[in-house]
Amino acid sequence: MPSLLGLLILTASAQCCVGSPGEATPNFVLMMVDDLGIGDVGCYGNDTVRTPNIDKLARGGVKLTQHIAAAPLCTPSRTAFMTGRYPLRSGLGAKGRVQVILFLAGSGGLPPNETTFAKVLQTRGYATGLVGKWHLGVNCESRDDHCHHPNNHGFDYFYGLPFTLYDDCKPGGKPDILGDVQGKLWHLSLVAAVAFLTLVSVRVTGLFEVGKKTIGALALLWLASFSVWYVPFKLLGTWNCILMRNRDVVEQPMNLETLTGRLVSEAERFVERNQHKPFLLFLSLAHVHTPLFKSKGFAGKSRNGLYGDNVEEADWMMGRVVDVIEKLNLSERTLIYFTSDHGGHIESSEASGGWNGIYRGGKAMGGWEGGIRVPGIFHWPGRLPAGKVIEEPTSLMDVYPTLVNLAGGELPKDRILDGHDLLPLLEGRSRRSEHEFMFHYCGMYLNAARWHPHNSNAIFKVHFFTPNFSPPGAGGCYETKHCMCHGGYVTYHNPPLMFNLAEDPSERTALTAETEPRYTEVLRQISQAVEEHRKTLQPVPNQLSWGNVLWKPWLQPCCGTFPFCSCSEARGSSGPAG
Repeated sequence: MPSLLGLLILTASAQCCVGSPGEATPNFVLMMVDDLGIGDVGCYGNDTVRTPNIDKLARGGVKLTQHIAAAPLCTPSRTAFMTGRYPLRSGLGAKGRVQVILFLAGSGGLPPNETTFAKVLQTRGYATGLVGKWHLGVNCESRDDHCHHPNNHGFDYFYGLPFTLYDDCKPGGKPDILGDVQGKLWHLSLVAAVAFLTLVSVRVTGLFEVGKKTIGALALLWLASFSVWYVPFKLLGTWNCILMRNRDVVEQPMNLETLTGRLVSEAERFVERNQHKPFLLFLSLAHVHTPLFKSKGFAGKSRNGLYGDNVEEADWMMGRVVDVIEKLNLSERTLIYFTSDHGGHIESSEASGGWNGIYRGGKAMGGWEGGIRVPGIFHWPGRLPAGKVIEEPTSLMDVYPTLVNLAGGELPKDRILDGHDLLPLLEGRSRRSEHEFMFHYCGMYLNAARWHPHNSNAIFKVHFFTPNFSPPGAGGCYETKHCMCHGGYVTYHNPPLMFNLAEDPSERTALTAETEPRYTEVLRQISQAVEEHRKTLQPVPNQLSWGNVLWKPWLQPCCGTFPFCSCSEARGSSGPAG
């Protein structure tokens, strides 16, 4: 009888702690910075930029040192994070130069049939909110179908940027999207205009006989070429740089000077109004993506220029949200997670930072560590050990099954998940990552793969091809600002480049059969794993095709009457004074 009673008590305890409805169900606060390098954070080795709030989370929680994004760019990385699946399974692996969603009024995005962790948590009674950046599309066929919108992917509440930041969002910013295409369209409109004016002059002066139809045709050509250049590109600040609250546009174009304060306030209010029930808050910062902010209270405060100012402001924002959790006595019921969507953008001319630590490469550079190795911190007082460091390979895709299992939800059985529950690793019940193999994509092309052999500390990684840096000898693609993944933009390696990340995390010295006894075995094991991985891939519609990414006026979110879209929201504080 005592043993039966003990069993019942243990069962009830387990149900209470993991996933039962009510107060014992854990809250989740996920904080993601945009384009932050792993070397930009104090607890990961930075000694010039001050990140006290992030560092405090690390001291009181678990720090992952080999936390990997599934892609080195925003849209595909965030797709994998939201779905727990490699991005090409959702059709968000690029074939050509366009590797992210370019226009808010494009028809591509996170497919409606994907099951995000937010959708699963909704079924468990969670209040779900996303504050900040989305960049996974809005509409499919009409301006108000919202098929890709956060509200259609499991978030009860959304406030923030349905797109992302580009230089066009900043008054006076340089054109940032398809600059060469813009240039060609502009030159075409100039040629058409000159030809039109020339023929008009010839006709007026009587030098030659020029028909009205010819002049009319040239006039139409000029008008068409000018419109195709001016309307989608010169008005990008109006089309892309907007704020939405749920499905409503509340500011168009958005005011960057007050954005920080409004995002923080929205995040705080979401926690406050949902404090008495389980909630999921995804705080997806616009920082430190360019254009960089100049906010009162942070401008000129860091020792690393404007970029450092932005990092410190992002740290302050996260500190504000953690303070609310503590003030409401929710700390022991709340799992807090901090990361970046991928590595720092080292080619950005505006950033005086974007440091990826000792790791090679950065944003949009395929599988080089600098573009995919990101900070990863889990903080949960009373549940997770303080000050623990884990050096095993983990993935942003692991957050999905970790949250779902903690909430007592059911993982989708109708699709392949590539992430693994991290809780056994975080709590110390397991010492090995479940990721024996990990695959790294450059667009839709398998760029690299890593193998963590059983009963070994070695972590082997091979690169099947690498992006060509430009100019030659540089450490990035400075001529194009982002590296490409196809054609003459890459170099294929046969045999693949091989590194042991446990001994050479900077990927500086490639291994050979002479320097690595397991060389042949590594190639064989990874080749077999790649073959098995490819068998799991199914054809899906390409969300990043030209037809899906180009601007479609009938899909443009708008406050007011299209095309006269304009509205302004009440201003908020942008940070601490002084």
